[in-house]
Amino acid sequence: MVSPPSPSSSSSSSGLLTVNRYEPELISPAGDTPRELKPLSDLDGQDWLRFMLPLLLFYPQSPSMKGREDPARVVKEALAKALVYYYPLAGRIREGPDCKLGVDCTGEGILFVEADADVSLQELGDSMKPPCGFVNEVLCDVAGSGGIIGCPLLSVTRLKCGGFILGIRLNHAISNSVGLKQFLEAAAELACGASVLSQPPVWRREILKARDPPRVTCTHPEFEDTVDAGSAVAMSDLTNMAHGSFFFGPREVASIKKRLPQHLLPKCSTFELVTACLWKCRTIALEVEPDDVVRLSCVINARGLNVPRGYYGSTSVKAMVLSKAGHLCTSPLGYAVELVKKAKEMVSEEYVRSFIDASVIKGGPNHTTVWDYVVADTTKVGFEAVDFGWGKPVYGGVAGAVPSISIYVKYKTREGEEGIVAAIMLPERAMRRFQEELEKMTDKGTVSEDQYGVDSSMIRSKL
Repeated sequence: MVSPPSPSSSSSSSGLLTVNRYEPELISPAGDTPRELKPLSDLDGQDWLRFMLPLLLFYPQSPSMKGREDPARVVKEALAKALVYYYPLAGRIREGPDCKLGVDCTGEGILFVEADADVSLQELGDSMKPPCGFVNEVLCDVAGSGGIIGCPLLSVTRLKCGGFILGIRLNHAISNSVGLKQFLEAAAELACGASVLSQPPVWRREILKARDPPRVTCTHPEFEDTVDAGSAVAMSDLTNMAHGSFFFGPREVASIKKRLPQHLLPKCSTFELVTACLWKCRTIALEVEPDDVVRLSCVINARGLNVPRGYYGSTSVKAMVLSKAGHLCTSPLGYAVELVKKAKEMVSEEYVRSFIDASVIKGGPNHTTVWDYVVADTTKVGFEAVDFGWGKPVYGGVAGAVPSISIYVKYKTREGEEGIVAAIMLPERAMRRFQEELEKMTDKGTVSEDQYGVDSSMIRSKL
């Protein structure tokens, strides 16, 4: 149940804001929940999903709530109520034989951190977009909250303008972005006075388990062994990485589209165009040997394949395409676009089943990562619609990229221009080359050494 936070506090500063935090507390379900061990699906347990997914939602001041409600109290109480329905999220992930994951439904709860920051939402401006330079201030490391079996974490950071930042760090193995948004919507409904949920959660992880016997019927290069593992050493050094953020609005998309052959123009989506552009620029920037094989993995949501409404587990698979680095770098952009389209088109119900079976036959998670660039599109998930009573957030989505993975988010600039922000992480030297290649693609001039532009702004940070 919800209890008042300890008055003792700590503070930290990122240079963008200073945060004063109360002692962390555990928010457990507001009612009795079953104590049981619930197995995750064979899709949930994939190694590429075993990471903590950080998300931030930025809420403006609400005149109707001013002086009446404390957002931390409202969110805590709603969270406790929602955990009665989503009680596995209050448990702990355990790893069993053969690397299989399950959830021990202990009812322990979600760690909650209440805090105050010395800035207004207006002052934060475009620093809200990924990569967020102050994510560690609003989603601080709390003992027990890290790692695959760590505790989920949620925070509310009040701003001096009356708005607040909602931060979430949840293990991706138990729920993907769509499932997390469903959980937050449930809590928001309860915060706004609902007595029952409009969409009850559905567990049923058995529907995405391997067939008996498992059988691989499609081609899955993502599981194949590689012999060039020493080639990508530069991507493994996390002490010398730059984190970049790039905006693709109508102007950028139109500039890139001019590079396509006429037959691709009517049937090329923004996702396909941006992904092809980023993959090509990234490969050039990394200076991959021409004969090395580079890989693009599109994360495809397979929710339409007999998955019931309310299901909040992972329904995402990787669809991988390959190319010689030299061919990708020297060919027209249309070549990369065709490969992205091929990756999307290969995902059928049989592909999903074959993908799950392949992971089991391999004896556990065993995905190829050498020169692999993974992209995921969250622009249609709808985090920007989650309303706890303060209205919709001005931005809601992931806080940044992780090595080799870019996640696209919907974003509106301060000037009101809508588009996609793609965060990317690269070695520092490669990041400069990447930006130069991207500027060529979007017909922008070269920037100076200490300036990173406006629409393709980049925040660099040591990780």
